[in-house]
Amino acid sequence: MNIAVYCGSTQGNNTAYLERARELGAWMAKNGHALVYGAGSVGLMGALADAVIEGGGRTIGVIPKFLMGREVDHQGLEETHIVKDMHERKKLMIDLADAFIALPGGAGTLEEITEVISWQGLGLLEAPCIVYNVEGYYDSLREYFVRMEAEGFLSERPRALVHFPQTLTEIESLLSQI
Repeated sequence: MNIAVYCGSTQGNNTAYLERARELGAWMAKNGHALVYGAGSVGLMGALADAVIEGGGRTIGVIPKFLMGREVDHQGLEETHIVKDMHERKKLMIDLADAFIALPGGAGTLEEITEVISWQGLGLLEAPCIVYNVEGYYDSLREYFVRMEAEGFLSERPRALVHFPQTLTEIESLLSQI
């Protein structure tokens, strides 16, 4: 299965984020899942990709040309797609993936995973969307989604496809259902 993972190009302030990125990458490689991600070699992105590579797994990077210097594109990937802009990056990552995971990250991570959720709501995607809630990082987002649904701005359909697991074991269970 190809799994798109969105995450920070920095490591964040909690060492658990880096540990979970490495753990997820190792698990993906061990279980034959290909990583589709933003092609960076730094931060959580780099740690994730390094773990997949170290485990003998497949890596597919998608990076806009203008970010190649900023995000320090990873030179060890099996496959790298250089695209024109962020819109092409997001579209290609979605097209290449069978499932989606968000590790902790910033505004870019949030934007990418919410686009996936939006596409689910429009019926354009059926794939699971996993918001890896490491150390409660996404608690507020989960509460916001509950509020959007309660206020009539989010239908039950995308809410049923969005999950907020706190462990890799939970992620494994969710992905085993597809």
